[in-house]
Parts: sequence; structure tokens; C-alpha cells
Amino acid sequence: MRRGPPRRTGLAAAATMALAISGSIGPSAAGPAVGQFELKSLDSEPGEVEFQSQNAYAFGNPDRKTIVGPGGDIDADDNSLARQRNALELEFGITRYLKTRIGIEYEKERRDDPTTVQSADGYEDLKLDEYAVEAIGIIIPRKGDGVGLGVVVEYEIAAESGGGQSLNFGPIFEWAKGPWSVTIIPTFVQFFGGERNEAGQQDEKIDFAYANQLKYHWSQNLDIALEAYGTIDRVGGRGGRSDEAALFGDFDQHRLGPVVYWNLTPPFAKSSEKDSDDKDGDDEEMVSLGIGTLFGLNDNTPNTTLKLSMEVYF
Repeated sequence: MRRGPPRRTGLAAAATMALAISGSIGPSAAGPAVGQFELKSLDSEPGEVEFQSQNAYAFGNPDRKTIVGPGGDIDADDNSLARQRNALELEFGITRYLKTRIGIEYEKERRDDPTTVQSADGYEDLKLDEYAVEAIGIIIPRKGDGVGLGVVVEYEIAAESGGGQSLNFGPIFEWAKGPWSVTIIPTFVQFFGGERNEAGQQDEKIDFAYANQLKYHWSQNLDIALEAYGTIDRVGGRGGRSDEAALFGDFDQHRLGPVVYWNLTPPFAKSSEKDSDDKDGDDEEMVSLGIGTLFGLNDNTPNTTLKLSMEVYF
């Protein structure tokens, strides 16, 4: 998608400050690392600001595994199954070879401490779940057809006090020819901190995750994609297993489905570009709206996940 010239606005600056100063320490559970169902790109323009809203809604979640202890206490698995996830992010182009991002995420999660077997499948209210900061380095930029290569590093901090942190890192591969493009992003997720098990160990495991996309550029305003997202929980058996992981094991998740992206320039932006000195501005798209359905490929994954996204470039 082509985009217009960089713009700095008071709204963007205010949102940046709000995201930067929010904070409390503390992803808390040791379930599989599940990202935001988004694709990172190797496109970076100095001075450009991008606002993103990434949203996911899960349907047909698997039943939760439970064990009733001798005293009536309920132990429940900690598979990462949020009913709803909403992320707000700001991305900043630093140079042609570097861009950064900050963001917050809200989740409607399963109950942490269910008191009955029936309540184990219930969900908490939607609440702030984590803060994140990210950097993407572009090693081989891609313009048009050809291959691109970069790296992504993201640090996430749980909003809940006493929760854990995670470090996500891996390469970004891009390939394009004509209307077709492929993006492959394999990452490792290192967990830090969090609750301790009965042996006093923190589950500082490593997960393997991926985000892949095959996209067809149908027209100037429409892209059609097939996207796959997944996580292999606990690579190589690393980490001191949490009490829940020791009881119920690990939970891999895999999703695959179609996504459609509508790219447009709002009328007010077109008017602004006509009044500017940028002669090519009228041909640039500044907003991308995405909608898709991701289907679960195994028993640990929700049957369907509705993906909604919005990206706005300033």
C-alpha cells in the first residue's frame, strides 16, 4: 500500500505522551504466547507516524481443563484463551532502516482463580493487560519486486502488579513479485518473572511463534490475504513449569484464514494534499481497514477468531 507524506499532528503527539507515561509493572500467566494477529512490515519513512488499532474476538473457545483438589480447591489450565483483545499502538519512522512502536493492550481473559468447575470457563471484564515497546530494523529494504529482510524485537510488560515480562525477537522476511507478496515472521518469546511454582521457580520458558501472510494486491484499494498465526508452547521443555503447566501440560495454538484489506484516502486528506506542494499526494492511501476470520486448526485453539484492524498514517 502506498502512503502519503509524513505528518506530525497535535493529536498524534498527545497520544504518544499518553502511551509513554502509562505504566505499572507486572504477561502474567505461563500460557502460550499469542500475539495480536498482525504482520510487521519493512516499510519505514523518517518522520512518519502510524496509529494502529488491532482487535480480535474469539468464538467457540475450548472447554477449560480442571481438577478438584482434596480441599475443594479448583486447579484450572492456563491456556491463553481471551474472549476479546483490543490493542492501540503508535509507530514512528526514525530512519529508512529503523522504526519503533509503543502500545497498550486490553483483554477479556478467563478467570484467574475460579471457585467452581462451572466458573472456570467464565471471563473477567475487559481490562488493561499489558504495555509494549518494539523496534524493527531493516537490513535489506524492499521496493517493489524482490526480497526484503529485517529483525523485530518487542518487550512486553504485564499491567498487573507481580506479573511477568516477555521478550519477542526474530527475523522478518518479505518477497514480492507483481501483485503477489509473502511475509514470514518466525519469532522466539522469552518469558521473565511472574508467579513462582511450589518449588519456588519462575516459569521462564521460551515459546516459538509465527505470523505469515500470502497477499494478492487486487486493486489500488483492495488486498486479499491468507494469514496464519501460531505458537508452539515451551520449546525444548525449557523453564520451571508452573503448577498449572505441571498438571495440564502445554498448549500449542494454530490459526489460518482469509483477511481483506480496504485501503483508502479520506476526503479531508485528499483536500489537504491538493493544497500542498506534494504533486503525487492524490495517489496515496492513508488508511487501511482489515477484516478477516481465522479458523482454529487444533483442539487448543478457538474455533474462529474475528480479526478487525485499522491503520492510519500521518
